[in-house]
Amino acid sequence: MPAVGIASGGGKEYAGKLTGYVLVTCIIAAMGGLIFGYDIGISGGVTSMDSFLKKFFPSVYRKKELDKSTNQYCQYDSQTLTMFTSSLYLAALMASVVAATVTRKFGRKLSMFFGGVLFCAGAIINGAAHAVWMLILGRILLGFGIGFSNQSVPLYLSEMAPSKSRGALNICFQLSITVGILVANLLNYFFAKIEGGWGWRLSLGGAVVPALIITVGSLILPDTPNSMIERGQHEEAKTQLRRIRGVDDVSEEFNDLVIASDESKKIEDPWKNLLQRKYRPQLCMAILIPFFQQLTGINVIMFYAPVLFNTIGFGSDASLISAVITGLVNVAATIVSMYGVDKWGRRKFFLEGGTQMLICQIVVAACIGAKFGLDGNAGNLPKWYAIVVVVFICTYVAGFAWSWGPLGWLVPSEIFPLEIRSAAQSINVSVNMIFTFIVAQVFLTMLCHLKFGLFIFFAFFVCVMSVFVYFFLPETKGIPIEEMSRVWKQHWYWKRFVTDEDYPNDGYEMSKPTIVTNV
Repeated sequence: MPAVGIASGGGKEYAGKLTGYVLVTCIIAAMGGLIFGYDIGISGGVTSMDSFLKKFFPSVYRKKELDKSTNQYCQYDSQTLTMFTSSLYLAALMASVVAATVTRKFGRKLSMFFGGVLFCAGAIINGAAHAVWMLILGRILLGFGIGFSNQSVPLYLSEMAPSKSRGALNICFQLSITVGILVANLLNYFFAKIEGGWGWRLSLGGAVVPALIITVGSLILPDTPNSMIERGQHEEAKTQLRRIRGVDDVSEEFNDLVIASDESKKIEDPWKNLLQRKYRPQLCMAILIPFFQQLTGINVIMFYAPVLFNTIGFGSDASLISAVITGLVNVAATIVSMYGVDKWGRRKFFLEGGTQMLICQIVVAACIGAKFGLDGNAGNLPKWYAIVVVVFICTYVAGFAWSWGPLGWLVPSEIFPLEIRSAAQSINVSVNMIFTFIVAQVFLTMLCHLKFGLFIFFAFFVCVMSVFVYFFLPETKGIPIEEMSRVWKQHWYWKRFVTDEDYPNDGYEMSKPTIVTNV
């Protein structure tokens, strides 16, 4: 068998460089990740605030504070509470399907704008909530916003960036998610101390700020040349391509984009087209990468870090501080990934990160199991125990943050040819949200029943996904998006689905070498 999972590089290189203009626009666009990250971080912190639980989930509060006979593993087990957290992801799933059409027909910018506006509306309703139905309505609007932004932002970044810098610029999206989580954890820590017990309103309402950033940002951002060409704006697209590449001669890349666009316009139904045999590799990655990303167990840590640390015996303040620490590790490790992904490649990060997460999950399971056993009662926990748990959880978070975190968004966004790009990205986001919802909805019940074995459950999937990457994911570092099908043609397994007849021009998504002139 040939080199496992690897397709050798050496593709064409278009003229151009990483310009300051592209860097600024990509940083602004990546701010779309703030709304996703802020929500992930804020939800777990708010649901560990006593004032919030007393007002909206009194049964959970009574179980947590008043009934000391309750198993520690089960004190937060409430389907209503988890529905508050996870209803967002069902809404994001529905929105991502609509966003695919908006992104394709009207451009990436409009989809980002809708995402910001909807998220802002949800934040206002949540901050002013007086009943559970208002909380869930706000969460649904937040989910619509996330569905639109997660559909458009990764595509925007991959299309704007030159191939040599595509990995680092795309990971700006994941970096802004981690920054959003960190900011949310810090705010939760300070807002929880407000006398009167209304700090949770500031935490939930504070989501207006990242929503306004992406809303205003979407109004000033330029559209991508790919999107302009897709909508027939050839002259504007060529001018824009010159500007973002920083050179006058962009004819080779422009011609390839036009040819790819012409091919995509022949596709009447991109959803049906996804089922064609030649797109089997991309379809598998669009489904399996987000599926595996959620089954790393990371959202268990980030959603419920304060709850989890509280459950294993840390005080309320200590649990929020621990969540802040994990947030800092998340940001730092994502920056490492930004630095190295275009130097060392995607596969190395996937495999190293998977190994690191697997070891840490086994150790954390052993630590919690040794102290809490099956009844969930550990008595007084020594300081060294708390330090060990936090260290290994932080090491786990670091492994995720430089591997499956950013690469789970980067790789799917860069492998799709233009004719199926919006539809395939919608599937990617939808699968991500389906399993985020499932994990969020069942986590507290699983914690109650599986206890420390929950970490072994996720460790099993980390092992499976690492094997999958080793055998089936080719390296995509430095390969232009419109040449990406070449990696499938050279892969030991996927080449049986992608033939020379499908892509006769050495792997480009085009049918004939059309030359566009007078533009």
